Amino acid sequence: MFPTTPPAHPAPARQRAAPSPRPSGPQPVHTALICVALPALAISDTADGQLTGRGMEGFYRSGRRVLARCVLRVAGAQPLTVQARPLAADRARFTGTLRTSHDPGPDPGLLVERLRHADGTERITLHNHTRRALRLPLEITFATDLAELGAVAGGLPGPDLPATVHGAGLRWATDTVHATVAADPPPDDALAAAGLLRWGLHLPPGAHRTIELRIRSGTTAPARPASRGSATPAAPGPSADRPPRPWSAARLQCGDARAGTLLATALDDLNGLLIRDPAVPADACLAAGVPWRCILAPAESLSAARMLLPLGTGLAASTLRVLARTQHADPGPEFGRIPGPLRDAGPLSPPSCSGIEATLLFPTVLAEARRWGLPTPEVERLLPAAERCLTWLRRTTEQAADSPVTGGCVPDPAPTGPYRCETQAHAHRAAVLGADLLDACNRPGGDALRDRAAALRRRFRDGFWIDDAGGGRPAALCAPDGRPLTRLVAGAAHLLDTGLLGAGTFAPGLLDSTRADQVARLLNSPALDTGWGLRGLGAKEDGYNPFGHRSGAVRVQDTAVAASGLAAAGHEAAATSLIRGLLDAAETFAYRLPEMYSGQQRTGDGAPVAHPTACRPAAVAAAGAVHALVALAGIRPDVPGGTLSVRPVAGTPLGALHFTGLTVAERPFAVHVSGRGLGMVEEAADGLQLGA
Repeated sequence: MFPTTPPAHPAPARQRAAPSPRPSGPQPVHTALICVALPALAISDTADGQLTGRGMEGFYRSGRRVLARCVLRVAGAQPLTVQARPLAADRARFTGTLRTSHDPGPDPGLLVERLRHADGTERITLHNHTRRALRLPLEITFATDLAELGAVAGGLPGPDLPATVHGAGLRWATDTVHATVAADPPPDDALAAAGLLRWGLHLPPGAHRTIELRIRSGTTAPARPASRGSATPAAPGPSADRPPRPWSAARLQCGDARAGTLLATALDDLNGLLIRDPAVPADACLAAGVPWRCILAPAESLSAARMLLPLGTGLAASTLRVLARTQHADPGPEFGRIPGPLRDAGPLSPPSCSGIEATLLFPTVLAEARRWGLPTPEVERLLPAAERCLTWLRRTTEQAADSPVTGGCVPDPAPTGPYRCETQAHAHRAAVLGADLLDACNRPGGDALRDRAAALRRRFRDGFWIDDAGGGRPAALCAPDGRPLTRLVAGAAHLLDTGLLGAGTFAPGLLDSTRADQVARLLNSPALDTGWGLRGLGAKEDGYNPFGHRSGAVRVQDTAVAASGLAAAGHEAAATSLIRGLLDAAETFAYRLPEMYSGQQRTGDGAPVAHPTACRPAAVAAAGAVHALVALAGIRPDVPGGTLSVRPVAGTPLGALHFTGLTVAERPFAVHVSGRGLGMVEEAADGLQLGA
């Protein structure tokens, strides 16, 4: 199974660095250029493309820094990098120049390009644009500590390891792992003590020369002697770890061209975050984000899969299968719950449990995937795990039923609480959609779940709603004794995310229409809306910090959920305002949205401020961008019912939209939304009745 927390394997004593008086803390990555194709990634300082080993720089594979330093010098000088540009999620190009003694003026005559791949390949190409042949000494200095990603990220890397000459390159090893760098063409000289490879290059006028570096790693084991006349078999290439993409290649043409760029970049980033389940390599899901969380995170993986349902049900089915194998299936108090770690919930709240959110998301994702066209055999295969999740929900609410204030609500973390606003929204949605799923599959329990949902609505409206002069607000949470915490939080957006039922309708929510309208106004107010997205905590609330993960920073996932929920509830102006803000922020971040950024208020000449340690790319941020854009088209499928409706957001805030490459009922789906907001289905599966 996937680890749900970073593995901790202490290095052998002889490799450990001297004790540090205190941890250095998380290393900043906001200016880094990150190439990702998990389990491989490369982190570069965008200033010059040289890997110096400082901070997080280096090539990584399976959670370990394979190469920390890769410093290029040509004729004793470092090239001047004039451009560092990502080409895709998994590769980047660094372009540099160098003046030679044959350059008559200030114009450089030597162009140096470095094409870096996350898989551990780098191609260095020198172009001679002078009128004379050049003889250039080229040298590259290498080093590594083979440190684990968690140690590097925490500012506690290990010491450089000694190198040995190995074939056409160098090798480093510990008792358990090793790394090699090989060069093509082979170097003219290799100095292990200095970690140095050297070439003497001859470049005629107008010519170019390329050196390819291949960085690899593996476990350390005694070498087996090869048979006479046989070659040592090559290790499998990095691409062998890459699962096939389980979603369709969607495209968006739009009056605002930035929207299409954001969609394409988000899908490219998501492809880099795909990881296999070691237990069943055919199944894949999304890692949470790079560089801190290159692992399965149950709630984030399910949330991202749910937001990508318009691109097919493959990712949702695969993610559900992965998590079903981790579920507590033995009798006991944890029966039915999906395990997940605690996570920070801000300075004024105790930690929440990501496993509880995943448990409540599981039946929701399965029910909605069925509406989008998940084949019946796959639904039936996953139904027992969903039923176990619903059993956990029923038992948990029964155990809490005695409280006069919070009875029937879901404690998070269980069993002591507190009772969080967004957890109740997840629980109510799971009960309603779970009942719909059980009825559709002719399984018992649907009526009991609907009764639980009705009781939860009553409890929520009595215990969680705080009346005030401004029209009221939902409490962020209630303490176990029923005392409410009245802070205004972006998590209230989850109250509008009720889930998809049949015939293009949405499930009822915890709030009546009047209170839902008030939540919409709060989400659209300056207290929460920064102009770039929703800050996690209202700007005037005690404990507000614009860089706080749950206490003031803009989290893309919350903003995308709010935009979609507002659009579905008919608050289209508020929804489009949030989507425009996300699009404007995405432009600042070169369309690779981080998981969060500063919650400072937007000004006329300002730009969103990066968070120094935010994951980028992040699964829920990239999937959230897709979710928000597709929400503009208002696609509401009911494949089992044979219907599909398209209800675009009025006003077409980004101009006409043309989505192609979507998937409904396992078949291609395309829709055009005119400048007047009229939706027209251009391609769809046979047998679906189309309606407005």
